[in-house]
Amino acid sequence: MAVGPPDRVDCARLAAAAETLTRVYPLDDLPRLRDLLAETGGRLQASYAFGKTPDGGAGVTLAIESTPMLRCQRCLEPFALPVVARSEIEFAADEAAAASEGSEREPYVLTGGLASLRDLAEEELLLALPVAPACSAPETCGRAPSYRDGSAFAPAAPETVRPFSALQDLLKKP
Repeated sequence: MAVGPPDRVDCARLAAAAETLTRVYPLDDLPRLRDLLAETGGRLQASYAFGKTPDGGAGVTLAIESTPMLRCQRCLEPFALPVVARSEIEFAADEAAAASEGSEREPYVLTGGLASLRDLAEEELLLALPVAPACSAPETCGRAPSYRDGSAFAPAAPETVRPFSALQDLLKKP
């Protein structure tokens, strides 16, 4: 079996060499994403452009593209949501260094000087997904109720409940 490119990389070395990498991940290989998907098929394409940040640290510009199948929260039908996102990440050796940096880039704490490319791409996709996915406008959404004619808001016929009606009959008897 052929061994693919490594997932955990030395970010400082890649930034010093200004490397550019592209990876494609099957969506069903991303564990934090599985529960959000209506169907596990599909892929996530990620492009990494490593380089030095203005203050001399290691950083990466991450761009992702994917079309995951999500479940609409209105009609509960699956739908494809095209996602394109880009972010700039600055690597830090520890939590204290990540908290102290005044950079506009997102901090990412390295583990032993290494970062998982798959984890970076998965996190970027998770951040790009909506909290409550919806397939389209409420008027055209799958089986969602129609709000135009007001039928979804028609009140039910009020039912009068009289809990002591039987007591009234008992009081009438001699």
